[in-house]
Amino acid sequence: MVVAVASERASIKVTGPSLSPSRAADFMQCPMLYRFRVIDRLPEAPSAAAARGTLVHAALERAFDLPADRRTREAVAALLGACWAAVVEDRPELATLVDSADPRALDAWLEEALRLVERWFTLEDPTRLEPAAREMYVEADVDGLTLRGYVDRLDVAPDGRMRVVDYKTGRSPSVLFEARALFQMKFYALVLWRMRGRVPTLLQLVYLGDGEILRYAPDEHDLLAVERKVKSLWAAIARAGATGDFRPSPGRLCGWCDHQSLCPAWGGTPPPLPERAAELAVDPAVAGDPGPAED
Repeated sequence: MVVAVASERASIKVTGPSLSPSRAADFMQCPMLYRFRVIDRLPEAPSAAAARGTLVHAALERAFDLPADRRTREAVAALLGACWAAVVEDRPELATLVDSADPRALDAWLEEALRLVERWFTLEDPTRLEPAAREMYVEADVDGLTLRGYVDRLDVAPDGRMRVVDYKTGRSPSVLFEARALFQMKFYALVLWRMRGRVPTLLQLVYLGDGEILRYAPDEHDLLAVERKVKSLWAAIARAGATGDFRPSPGRLCGWCDHQSLCPAWGGTPPPLPERAAELAVDPAVAGDPGPAED
């Protein structure tokens, strides 16, 4: 249930240096963005795309609360209203995305989410699936660094083979950007390998925006390479925190950034670094880091 997931997240306490795939992706995309989000903790305007992703993820998660033979398009569609109410209760700022004064606004908002839910049924048959876990928090220690995150769905076969599934409400990436998309999944696979002693058999990204599925079969060599990359990334984050050198990396995603006016690459001036910048750069807190589920 959505509310139960929210309480599970709130109860997690990480007491040492930690890294999630979303924060790792922030630093790789732009160290200055990492600083704005992790050190300065600057507020960001609610995103309609992210909120819709949260809603769809909640509905797909709750679909498996239903008996297998009742997991129909109509039944899952009927969950959307209650799921949106629970999402808004957990994150009240998202209510501003729907005009409460317009009785048709909520219907239109849910209709957009419904199209994504219906596309899921063309890609997978939930009546034939019994996930081992949904919205599963995972973490593992790698040389003193806690790697952590949330797996949308984990399927486990009777012989122990694992399939890691992540839902994306956007469109599938071009071949040029597939590696970037798979980094998150390989990150989860590494954590699960360290947790369970077995490499997941399949990583599966389900793109509801255009009805594509990206599949990848990792091996130990892949995951050891990811581990090295994460360690190197963490060293760079710690170094940036110690020196205060979080350099902007301008690119085509800058147009989507809420902090462009403060970014030196765009003529802005960042706020003064907090005194605890070095400590905050390796912040272990989970609160405020929802991870990639809303993508």
